[in-house]
Amino acid sequence: MPARTPFRTHPATTGGVDIRLRWWALALPVLAFGILFLLILNPSDAHAANADPAIAHLVERAQRLLMR
Repeated sequence: MPARTPFRTHPATTGGVDIRLRWWALALPVLAFGILFLLILNPSDAHAANADPAIAHLVERAQRLLMR
């Protein structure tokens, strides 16, 4: 005797949680990325404190490698 397949009268749900992001949850990281990107494009605006010359040379070499 074959078993009957139950049918649903309402649509199936996934059982997952409905998650919605707030507008600032996307806007703040985009804003931070944009500001950091602008600082990379124009490093003369970023005034750093007196740093170790070795670190300055390392950053300068990294910048030269990236510009190639």
